[in-house]
Amino acid sequence: MEKEIAVRMVEQQLKPRGITSESVLKAMLDVPRHLFVPEELRNSAYKDCPLPIGYGQTVSQPYIVAYMTEQLGPAPGMKILEIGTGSGYQTAILSYLGCEVFTIELVEELHTRANSIFAGLGFDSVHAVHGNGYSGWPEEAPFDAIIVTAAPERIPEKLIEQLRESGRMIVPVGKAGAVQSLKLLFKKNGIITEKDLLPVRFVPMVR
Repeated sequence: MEKEIAVRMVEQQLKPRGITSESVLKAMLDVPRHLFVPEELRNSAYKDCPLPIGYGQTVSQPYIVAYMTEQLGPAPGMKILEIGTGSGYQTAILSYLGCEVFTIELVEELHTRANSIFAGLGFDSVHAVHGNGYSGWPEEAPFDAIIVTAAPERIPEKLIEQLRESGRMIVPVGKAGAVQSLKLLFKKNGIITEKDLLPVRFVPMVR
């Protein structure tokens, strides 16, 4: 049943909005999204909307997850830093795509829950810790790519420092409760360039 719903999600929500990466579409089809939401919301897991996961946090709607993943350009063997594990769904998508994911979650209960799901599904290329991700994970830097799933008002300098040359970062930027800008950053010759992608609403990033 969930597989049929996942197929409809891909065909009705993702492809019509321009998600074209076959690997991303396959990840969205194969990773069981319903396992990453609270049990009482599993009937809504594949709907075109964000869902609450407790502690004031949400899992983004499927399109946003697919869009951010496609823009990041993950490939097997890439080393990716994720700030904000949350439900673990975005983490699992990146791991499914063959990336080694280093993910940080501020809420200990969400960290514990996500870690349990990763273990149950066999995502052993995920390295998850409980902590504040504002300063990144300097011991494991540099990273080929960085994905931030909460919105800072300004992009943390520490994250830019931990991005490898020719790496890219995707991050929503703006004030809490306001419309934010999803930005894609590129690092070349030590210089950062930014591209505005979409207006979005994410939970605030805690400093």
